[in-house]
Amino acid sequence: MADRTPPLGIEELHALVAGGEIDTVVLAFPDMQGRLQGKRFAARFFLDEVLHHGTEGCNYLLAVDTDMNTVDGYAMSSWDRGYGDFAMRPDLATLRRVPWHPGTALLIADLAWEDGSPVVAAPRQILRRQLERLAEHGWTAQVGTELEFIVFKDTYEQAWDAGYRGLTPANQYNIDYSILGTGRVEPLLRRLRNEMAGAGLTVESAKGECNPGQHEIAFRYDEALVTCDQHAVYKTGAKEIAAQEGVSLTFMAKYNEREGNSCHIHLSLADADGTNAMASADDPRAMSDTMRHFLAGQLAALRDFSLLYAPNINSYKRFQRGSFAPTAVAWGHDNRTCALRVVGHGRSLRFENRLPGGDVNPHLAVAALVAAGLHGVEQKLELPEPCPGNAYTADHAHVPTTLREAAELWENSPIAKAAFGDEVVAHYANMARVELEAFDAAVTDWELRRSFERL
Repeated sequence: MADRTPPLGIEELHALVAGGEIDTVVLAFPDMQGRLQGKRFAARFFLDEVLHHGTEGCNYLLAVDTDMNTVDGYAMSSWDRGYGDFAMRPDLATLRRVPWHPGTALLIADLAWEDGSPVVAAPRQILRRQLERLAEHGWTAQVGTELEFIVFKDTYEQAWDAGYRGLTPANQYNIDYSILGTGRVEPLLRRLRNEMAGAGLTVESAKGECNPGQHEIAFRYDEALVTCDQHAVYKTGAKEIAAQEGVSLTFMAKYNEREGNSCHIHLSLADADGTNAMASADDPRAMSDTMRHFLAGQLAALRDFSLLYAPNINSYKRFQRGSFAPTAVAWGHDNRTCALRVVGHGRSLRFENRLPGGDVNPHLAVAALVAAGLHGVEQKLELPEPCPGNAYTADHAHVPTTLREAAELWENSPIAKAAFGDEVVAHYANMARVELEAFDAAVTDWELRRSFERL
C-alpha cells in the first residue's frame, strides 16, 4: 500500500510560518470542471482563524459554466436562493508546500453547508461517498492517473490574442518515447517533475507523445482520494509553471485533428492487509471473482457514466477509430484498442479505463469507476469474454459519440441514480445541458470556413 505520510505536517507549518519561510496559505477545492477554486490567506491569519474554523465561499462556484457565468437549473444555487455561502473546511492530510510559488503552502477543502451536512454534489464529496461504500466491503481503491498535455512556445496571453490558432508547438513532429524530443523541453519538464516532488507527489517519469509538443509526466499510484487531489494540484501547478516559463500548455481532450490528450485511469482494490483483492489467491496472474464482477460492472455502466469520464463537448472528438482512444465498450488483456485494459499480475493486477481525456475531473471519474465496480459486485455480474484483437472493428457497443448522448444516458440511468442519488444526477445533467446550449448557440470556425464564401 502506498505511503500515507502527509506531505507537510501542521506543526511543521507552524514552525515555517514562525520562521518566515511560509507567508501564504492557499485553501482550495475542486469545482465541477476539476479546477482549484479558493482563497489565498496570510499564513498567520490562516493558523489563527481558518485552520480551526474554516472559511466560506460563494455556492455559485458549483453552479456556473466554464466561463464562470451564472446559469439556471441548479437546485443548490441560484438567484432565487440568493447565492449564499458554503463552508470550506481544510483537510490537513492534503497540506503541502507549493515550490513554484515562494513562501506558499496549500490545502484542499471539503465543502459543507451551514448545518454541517456535506455538499453532496461537490466532486470531492461525491468521491468520498463512493469510497465509503467501497469501505463497507473492506476495500480501498488504489488509483493512478496518466495525464497528457501539449506544450506551445506561445504564452497564455499570446494564445488568447491569437484565438488559440496558429500556435507553435514545442516539438515539430511525433516524439513518442524520444529522448531527443523530451530533451528539447527538459527545462520545463524538469521543473514540473522536481517541483511536483516538492509538493509531495511521487514522480515516476516523463515521456514524449505523438502530437507535436505533446508530453506526459507519470506519478506513482496512491489511495483514490490522494491521487485525485494530487491530480488537481498538478494540473493547476503545471499551468502556473508553464506561464512562469513563458510558454503555455493545454490539457484539452482534442486540441486539433491529431492525437488527443488522454488521461488513462488505473484502479485496483486493496484488502485491509494491503493484499490486491483483484488477484486470484491461487494464481497471481489470474483475476479473482471480485475483479471479474468489478470489471463487469465497468462494462455495464460505462455508457451511462460516460458523462463523468468525458464531461465536455470537446471530449467526444477523441473517440476516433485507430486513434488509441476507445470507441468500443470492451475489455481486453493488455489491449489498447479496448475501453478497459487489464494489465499487471499479482500485486500489480489492475484495470485501466482509457475513456477519460486530459479535461476530465478526476474526482468524478474515479467516483464513477468505484460506483460501476460496486454495481458489478453487488449484482454479481458475469464478465464477458475479452476482446482478443482489434476492438475498433469488432462487434461491441459503441461509447457515446456526443455530450448530448452521454447526458441523456446519465440522466435516465437507474445505475447512476442508485449509486449517486437524484440530486447528483440532476446537478451534472444540468451541467451538460448548460454546455450544450452554449455550444448550440455558437458559430464555429468550421462553419465560417465552409460557409462564408462557398454557400
